[in-house]
Amino acid sequence: MTRKLYYEDTYVTEFKSRVVKIDEDHHGLFVVLEETAFYPSGGGQPYDKGMLDGVEVIDVEEVEGELRHYVKKGFPAGTEEVEGNIDWKRRFDHMQQHLGQHIISAVFDDQYEIPTTSFHLGEDTVTIDLNTNKLSGELLQEAEKRVNEIIRHNHPVVTKWMSVEEAQEYPLRKPLAVEGDVRLVIIPEIDYNGCGGTHPKSTAEVMAVKFLGWTKSKKQVRLEFACGDRILSKFEQKHRILTEMKQLIPRPEEQLVEEVDQLVKVSKEKDKKITDLEDQLLQYEARDMISVSNGAQVIERVFQDRSIKTLQSLGKTIVEEAPHAYLILISEQEEQLQFVLARGEEIDRNMNEIAKQTMPFIQGKGGGKPNFVQGGGKRVIDGAAFAEQVKKQL
Repeated sequence: MTRKLYYEDTYVTEFKSRVVKIDEDHHGLFVVLEETAFYPSGGGQPYDKGMLDGVEVIDVEEVEGELRHYVKKGFPAGTEEVEGNIDWKRRFDHMQQHLGQHIISAVFDDQYEIPTTSFHLGEDTVTIDLNTNKLSGELLQEAEKRVNEIIRHNHPVVTKWMSVEEAQEYPLRKPLAVEGDVRLVIIPEIDYNGCGGTHPKSTAEVMAVKFLGWTKSKKQVRLEFACGDRILSKFEQKHRILTEMKQLIPRPEEQLVEEVDQLVKVSKEKDKKITDLEDQLLQYEARDMISVSNGAQVIERVFQDRSIKTLQSLGKTIVEEAPHAYLILISEQEEQLQFVLARGEEIDRNMNEIAKQTMPFIQGKGGGKPNFVQGGGKRVIDGAAFAEQVKKQL
């Protein structure tokens, strides 16, 4: 059984230990030590990262009773002892987030009778699932204020190992799901919880908590938040974005939302005008193609780099105004051909059959209604040659 230094002192960042075992499993190469400060994944908290004798530790898991340190590469033959170094920034971040979660869950449970059902500590934010179907803005404001008051009060955080029977003497947040000895994390008069994670020695080290929003998750609510240094990081990110926005839009911060909203409305109006003008141009183009065809039964045109959407819009306009004609529209692109094959309503012909006969020439795919088919394929022949193959079938 590996001695777990992180339970004796969560602030230990360096240690030496005898190597008990070096082996490999489906997850990779791993080493088991006599003692370690590396925390393994568990209870919603991720594993520690760091180095063992300069070799990167990429994962730490408890497997089959062993605390396995998965490493990026092997150690020299005959290695009997290693020196470990914990990535302290990552460890302390996890300590801040985990204790923040304890305080948040305590406030929601005690103040609003909303228990926490699950916890996930992510790379960027933390989430808890709360056993309720909604949260009001007023409740969130009150809860966040209370959480930060507790943090500022600098309450001590105590951890104790004891039997389950002894633990029952405390006002536990939820029933214990273990047998034998259990580790309690205690914030006196605030929270009493069975927990195997790492936490700082006082609530003040959490620094602060900021709620970031909530979403519905099944029949519960998933609350997203950040603690400690993550808040500073997010503030810096948002400040940088605001600074860049003010360079683009020279307005005070409090007017930026209104100004951006106005810009979006103007942009949408312009987009609509552009779309209307493009539709008018396509109508003019369709009429011009019909006029130039001089009543021919087949109207065809090969374009360069026209989108399939444009071909479809143009095609629909042409067949509506030329009910007597077949239509072949092709767009040549760098490595492919796209096409629309259609017919006017005075013609009784299934254009899907025409497409099936001609698509093999471009290794293509396509389909549609009997009067209007679209598709595409590889540019193994040019557009004019493909149009000739279609006309042969017609």
